[in-house]
Amino acid sequence: MSRALLIVDIQNDFTEGGALAVAGGDAVASAVSAFLEAHAADYDVIVASRDWHDAIGDNGGHFAQEPDYVDTWPAHCVAGTEGAEYDPLLMTDAVTHHVRKGQGKPAYSMFEGVTDAGETVGAVLTQAGVLSADVVGIATDHCVRASALDALAHGVRVRVLTDLVAGVAPEPSSAALAELAHAGAELAESDDV
Repeated sequence: MSRALLIVDIQNDFTEGGALAVAGGDAVASAVSAFLEAHAADYDVIVASRDWHDAIGDNGGHFAQEPDYVDTWPAHCVAGTEGAEYDPLLMTDAVTHHVRKGQGKPAYSMFEGVTDAGETVGAVLTQAGVLSADVVGIATDHCVRASALDALAHGVRVRVLTDLVAGVAPEPSSAALAELAHAGAELAESDDV
């Protein structure tokens, strides 16, 4: 049975000092790196996603001058900028597939992105025979939530490692984890792996 680790959007614009900084983002980057050092060999596939938005235009209404922080956001993770790069505290040596999402339109789930070779995450997981996946990253209440729900919809058994995620705000993050548990995801800590 193949296993995957899905690393969601641990990027400069989502960690401390970024355009949409999440408190605890750098800590998640460091903790995921430590987890990879100890557990990378436990996974057949390790997928890391990045928001990768166009510099020109509003990316399908995703960017706004006066964002509501629900459906519209200030400019972030623009392709080729420092903000779109992985947080330097995240070690990506063990990543087998890098995925870019957005690219002119709103995209929250890593399943909406593609690899440099044009493969979807769903295709990567199917090809590798992945039946279970651990999900980590940023932000619990947005892209982690969407990616985990899509992994469940893809027929993968999902475990969210709750000490390796960070959310925008406590209440929606708790609600997102409750929604994921209700949808069939397991909530665990990385020490339990």
